[in-house]
This record gives sequence, C-alpha cells and structure tokens, in this order.
Amino acid sequence: MASERESFDLSGPLHLTHVDWDNPNHRKSVAASLVQGVYVLEKDRQERREGPDALASPWWVFFNFQLLRKLLDDADSSIFGAIYEFKPPSTYCNDTLHRSPRYVIAFRGTITKADSVSRDIELDMHFVRNGLHQTSRYEIAIQAVRNMIATFGDSGIWLAGHSLGSAVSLLCGKTMAKSGNFIESFLFNPPYVSAPIERIKDKKVKHGLRIASSVITAGLSIAVKAKQKKSLSCDPFAAMSAWVPCLFVNPSDHICSEYVGYFEHRKKMEEIGAGSIERLATQNSLGCLLMGAFGKESEPLHLIPSASVSVNLTPSRDFKEAHGIHQWWKPHLHLQSKLYKY
Repeated sequence: MASERESFDLSGPLHLTHVDWDNPNHRKSVAASLVQGVYVLEKDRQERREGPDALASPWWVFFNFQLLRKLLDDADSSIFGAIYEFKPPSTYCNDTLHRSPRYVIAFRGTITKADSVSRDIELDMHFVRNGLHQTSRYEIAIQAVRNMIATFGDSGIWLAGHSLGSAVSLLCGKTMAKSGNFIESFLFNPPYVSAPIERIKDKKVKHGLRIASSVITAGLSIAVKAKQKKSLSCDPFAAMSAWVPCLFVNPSDHICSEYVGYFEHRKKMEEIGAGSIERLATQNSLGCLLMGAFGKESEPLHLIPSASVSVNLTPSRDFKEAHGIHQWWKPHLHLQSKLYKY
C-alpha cells in the first residue's frame, strides 16, 4: 500500500505552478522534490510498481525535468540517486530561466524497508566512522558527478541530497571543490557527527563547552601536525572556501542541528579575538585527530569552510517531521538564513 507521502498529488508542492528561479524558496522546493523523486523511485522498485502504478515521475515532471539516469548501489541494486535533465517545452516563458539548472544529481537518504535498510544502515555507520569516502556507493556517485562535469562543465549542474544522501552530496561537492569545480548544492538535513551541544538550553554553558572544545581541538591539531611534520600554514579550507553549499537544517533534528552551532561559534570566536584558534579547530574533529595521532590519517568529511545555512524555525511535531524532506517545500516556512564565508 503506497504512503500518502509518496504521492505528489497528495503531498507535493502543487502550489508551485510557476517557478521563479531567482527565488531561493522556489529553488529549494524544486531541489527537495527531485530528492523525493529518488526516494519514490526506490519505493516503486521495492513495491514493484510499474507503468500507471508507479508514483515517482510526477516529482520531476511537474517541474519540466526528465529522468536521465538512475544510480544503483552495487551491493543491493537499490536506487540511491538520479540524474535529471531540465527540459522545458519550447513554449515555456520564464524571465528567470537563465538561473535554472541544466542537470540535477540527487541522492536519497536511508529507507527503513527490508530491501535496502541493511545497506543504508551500513553506509550510515561508515559516515559516523568517517569512512563514507571508502564505500562503493560514494565511488559510483563521484564518478557520475565527474562524468557530468567533464561533459557539460560545472555551470548549470546542481547537487542535492537528504540525510545520508546529503552526506554523499556534500562529499562529492567537497571533492570537486578541491579541484576548482564549485557545484551549486542543496543539502537537506545533512548529518553532523558530534556531541549534541546544540541541544543544551543554557547559552553560557553551551558557549563555554564550545570554547573548551575549540582550544582542545586546536591544541591537538598543532601536536599532531608537528608529529607528522606538516606545516600549520597549510590551510586545506582555503582552496574550498569559494564553494558555498546551501544547508537546510532543523533545530529539532539532532542529526543536523550541530551545523547551526558550528558556524555561529566560528563567528563568535572571531568576535572575541580567538579567530586563529577557531581556524584550526573548525577544520578538525577530535576523533580524526586522535586517529591521526596513531598514524591513521582521516579527514572530517562533514566539516566545510563556507555555507549558506537556512534554519527552519517552524515548530515540528516530532523528530520524524523535523528530519523529513517534506518540510522543505511547504509554503510559509519560518526560515532564518545566514551566509558564512571562511
């Protein structure tokens, strides 16, 4: 039995009959809908829904996209991603068409159904252990991104993902940014591996913990780099700083809410004159530094230099709603957006 949430006619952004590609909310809603299209593609496969029974295509057809290619996991043959091409009809009249994407590469998150849950959970654990870049799913994803950029260039290509798919998108975006390709990216509920400091209500306690963490992390970073004979002047964030992905987080979602504190704390450390400490701390995680101290080099995959962060301050009924993709195309969201540049 199909869920109401899988049907575009029942839960999609039907209000968005005309897309203003200059409008950040419209761009967000389209990107989120295309990610939902990947979820429903996999649900269609699992439920063996074909032809008129399939529910996925309205999620992209409504916005004049065509499905160019499905991305399949080599371990369980599940559909984890899709490449869409924007193909408006010749009669399509829109003054903001120059801001539309030509192609969108989208990745879904974890699906808790028998056909795919074991592989998805395995990948979730790889992310927590900072090993997502060593998985075959990531290799399939980054190869697809590289092929698209080699063929069409990075202009007019979007990356989009939700939850685990957001982590895949972020990792692909970071990898391409290091080689000078800055892809417009929409990351919905991106996971952040950290103690849940953002959930602490007392602002003084929260700020104190973050300062202590920064000092310890910066100190460990200096020690580890000295042991590895690496220069402290080497700044891997500098090369990526021009890449500004759009992050969409919900403060009631503990999986992604730490991004709020991560960027805000960096700004506060600059304000109190401790920017040099935070520039070291912001690039490193304690877990990765400890691994480095034992000779196992590891880069914190979830840390990024710059971002446009949009926080959904609309109250959520529960964690499922706070972490869900559906919130991001609802009209009249109470969003607070800030740009953070490294």
